[in-house]
Order: sequence, then structure tokens, then C-alpha cells
Amino acid sequence: MQDLGNTQFFRVKNEPQASVKDIIKEVYEALSEKGYNPINQIVGYIMSGDPTFITSHKNARSLIMKVEKDELVEELLREYINSEAWNK
Repeated sequence: MQDLGNTQFFRVKNEPQASVKDIIKEVYEALSEKGYNPINQIVGYIMSGDPTFITSHKNARSLIMKVEKDELVEELLREYINSEAWNK
């Protein structure tokens, strides 16, 4: 029988945090696999905040909702500025 006079410790292992870039990539791939235009769907989500723009395939909707919309825009802009297209 346990000693109820002592505090018991319970440890939960934290899942590693996915980067915003990784989340965008996974959501993009899930949308593509389902036959959607990923750019249109992600823009629709960012503009409206409506998660139904993102498929639940491969848990994409849950993933994208873990990230604030301004973080998505920030990451997309950062990647564009760092791309070859920007530097032409």
C-alpha cells in the first residue's frame, strides 16, 4: 500500500516543439495530398481565421492551430525575403 503522507511525483515527457516552418510544410503537404490548392487554403485560413480551410488529413488542422496567425505570416515573409526570388 502507498504511503499517503508523502507527495508523489508524476513526470510527463514534453513532446518536441515543431517549428513554424515545419508546421507550414506539413500542412502544405496534407493539403496537396487531398487535392486542394495549398496556397489558397492557407491564405484563406490566415485571412479569416476559419480552421475549416485546413484539412484534418494528417492532423494538419490541429497542427496549424498551434501557431498564431501572425507567426505564420512572419515565417512566410521571412522565407520569401531570404529566397532567390527576393534577391533578383
